[in-house]
Amino acid sequence: MVLNRELIDRQISLAGERLGDIETKMSDPSIVSDARSMTRLGREHRRLKEVINAASNHEKLENELKGARELAAETGDDEEMHALAVAEVEELAPLAEQAETRLQLALVPPDESDEKTAILEIRAGTGGEEAGLFAGDLLRMYERFCERQGWRMEGISGTGSDMGGFKEVVISVKGEGAYGLLKFESGVHRVQRVPATESQGRIHTSAASVAILPEAEKVDVEINDGDLRIDTFRASGAGGQHVNKTESAIRITHLPTGLVVSCQDEKSQHKNKAQAMRVLRSRLYEKALEEERSKRSESRKLLIGSGDRSAKIRTYNFSQGRVTDHRINLTLYRLNDILDGDLTELIDALRLRDSEDRLREGVS
Repeated sequence: MVLNRELIDRQISLAGERLGDIETKMSDPSIVSDARSMTRLGREHRRLKEVINAASNHEKLENELKGARELAAETGDDEEMHALAVAEVEELAPLAEQAETRLQLALVPPDESDEKTAILEIRAGTGGEEAGLFAGDLLRMYERFCERQGWRMEGISGTGSDMGGFKEVVISVKGEGAYGLLKFESGVHRVQRVPATESQGRIHTSAASVAILPEAEKVDVEINDGDLRIDTFRASGAGGQHVNKTESAIRITHLPTGLVVSCQDEKSQHKNKAQAMRVLRSRLYEKALEEERSKRSESRKLLIGSGDRSAKIRTYNFSQGRVTDHRINLTLYRLNDILDGDLTELIDALRLRDSEDRLREGVS
């Protein structure tokens, strides 16, 4: 076991007790008539059932694996029986390991924002035009990943670069658990490759930053009009869908925090303001969540899901065909697959490490 067996058993026991409490509440007529309460309890009931089922499956496979190992040890003189027992051990061992991973992930309750729509922001960093092209590569990678998940993407704003990449792009990702999976992508992504602009075949290093925000509802964040400075300007630059001579573009500054959001993609000033407010609300919500997480987990050193956009989290090396996630020291030689949106192995590894940390902190 990655974690202490006693800790795992205690978490499973607590899940069973809570499941019983929820089932009692869900039979209470006063709660049955409350649609919001029933939805919330139903969601938690499904999660806890997943914990109990995962624990049962893990225990079953562990017992079978233990029996197979004992049989292999006892049949050393019988080559045929010994070979069968060893084959069973080899078959059951990876299944038991997978069951352990599923149990560990199921034991950690999701953050309150994990089910929300995600706001995906990608910005070109150091590297000039090559950084803009890499930002475009990252956008396509996330588009493919969202397609695999059955999620829907909606453009909010974007500014293109001269060679067909992006200076910045903001996308809404709608789908079950979108923020909960994508939140691990926040940070600086670095690429090492020969740029299209390089005539002598030298490898350059460029970067783009990714920020994943949970999209906030009005009830999540209260914004006072007096805290806003709203400026209008003319849409301009490559990538604007409706560059024109009217001052339809909007820039909103949240004075208490200094956060600034701009939007120029829509023809209508009203629509640009609505989109900018949407992003501002999500940034303020993420800021509040991060402050709360920091209070709960000051001892955590791993920047997984923390929203820290200044941290270098991943390197994409084209000459070696590898991707390295620096937070968990994981290197995969599957660059093309990953850029085609196959992020599952990376994200699962990050989720697993995050669950280990949270369980050690006593998350119940």
